[in-house]
Amino acid sequence: MGGGEASGSGGMRKGPQIERKLACSLEDLYKGTTKKMKISRDVIDSSGKPSTVEEILTIDIKPGWKKGTKITFPEKGNAQRNLIPSDLVFIIDERPHGVFKRDGNDLIVTQKISLLEALTGYTVQLTALDGRNLTIPIKTVISPTYEEVVQGEGMPITKEPLRRGNLRIKFQIKYPNRLTSDQKAAIKQVLS
Repeated sequence: MGGGEASGSGGMRKGPQIERKLACSLEDLYKGTTKKMKISRDVIDSSGKPSTVEEILTIDIKPGWKKGTKITFPEKGNAQRNLIPSDLVFIIDERPHGVFKRDGNDLIVTQKISLLEALTGYTVQLTALDGRNLTIPIKTVISPTYEEVVQGEGMPITKEPLRRGNLRIKFQIKYPNRLTSDQKAAIKQVLS
């Protein structure tokens, strides 16, 4: 039997789906969480009389979900005569984070460092989205385009719970505004 959307409903049409954004922090999308949404909707009782009911919907956000992920609650929209109630769809929206940016399954962070640190080495100190403290020593010379990649410290991959994306560390090098002639001479002697 190849039932369509009208099967079992006496040929009634369904109202257009209702979409709502669901703002989530990057921490919520990293660890997963449960959100409860209170909705109010019109229903028609068995005698055909309309009334309003309030309901609390529970949304289980899985670790690694991305912006644009849709969660559908079938027929949770307003009821109207001769229409099947609309589906209510929540769409994940990701709030900006103060430290990390998300790129697919990767997390990107930018560190501001001095020219001295870029040339002599730098240790990145970060608090991960799950609260762990990360210490990442960089022993190489850091050029303006250098990117340190830390495997497995990015976002969880929803379909493969044991895997994670990468943490990509970019650097913004602060150059000195001026150097004295003694500093210039010392740098020339060291670098030549």
